[in-house]
Amino acid sequence: MHHIILDTDMGNDVDDALALAMLHTLQRQQVCRLDAVILSRPGHDAATMCAAINHFYGHGDIPVGVMHDGPIPQTNRFLHVGAGYPHRYDPATAPEAVPLLRERLQALPDQSVSLVHIGFATNMARMLANPADVALIRRKVRVLSIMAGAFAPIDGDPHFKEFNVVCDIPAMQMLAAQWPTPVVWGGFEIGWALRYPRVSIAEDFAYQHPHIIVDAYNAYCEPDEERPCWDLATVLFAAYPERGYFDLSEPGRVQIADDGVTTFVADAQGNQRYLRMDDRQQARVLEALVRLVTARP
Repeated sequence: MHHIILDTDMGNDVDDALALAMLHTLQRQQVCRLDAVILSRPGHDAATMCAAINHFYGHGDIPVGVMHDGPIPQTNRFLHVGAGYPHRYDPATAPEAVPLLRERLQALPDQSVSLVHIGFATNMARMLANPADVALIRRKVRVLSIMAGAFAPIDGDPHFKEFNVVCDIPAMQMLAAQWPTPVVWGGFEIGWALRYPRVSIAEDFAYQHPHIIVDAYNAYCEPDEERPCWDLATVLFAAYPERGYFDLSEPGRVQIADDGVTTFVADAQGNQRYLRMDDRQQARVLEALVRLVTARP
């Protein structure tokens, strides 16, 4: 069984919520098993939202690891939605993110885990600071699929500073320099080219009302807004790395400057690559994302 652990900054953008919905569809289709959700953003409201999505999709028993100290949240325009839905999150008994990640890795088979990282690198840096945890990662994790950085100019800017990087630059620098397993980076340019269609929000969730994903999307977005699918693309690659949804760069290493600008340096011995996507793949990827997000629980 292909196991996935999600590290998310739930609340800073609604694509985290759509990505978590995707993972539940993939679990129901037996593509993977979602074993835990850990937060790289502090706050019980973020954990409540994750737990409510898990419960909505029939897996309220999936543990959610909370962060108590970390990057300051930037926005939370939709997290109040979680409190309006059933969930099992209890702040008094909730595990912390890093201990939960360590516990789940220890319990899972060797080389069975894909870490899907769609938030800040704070938790990963804390793991990398512990030699025993580094050995655990090397033994258990087969790939880190991470949404971070930019590997093409964004609106003409070749020095774009991507949000997940700049919110904890030292942690992301540590991850880029020291992560011991294969890493695939989904740069800003991938999700920027994939806009979740507003018509899908209006029509494809009619099987249930109210719907937690619709409520979250509408709370975050303007009425005619179509959000980029950064985190969804990262999930899709982790679930289907060999389906041709994306191409991969040559091997190399990502370097992160002190101002947060990311640079990829080709190196045949490197353990890192980044996603590439052409126009043909773009249409196919967006169709797959909508299908997985809107599937009936």
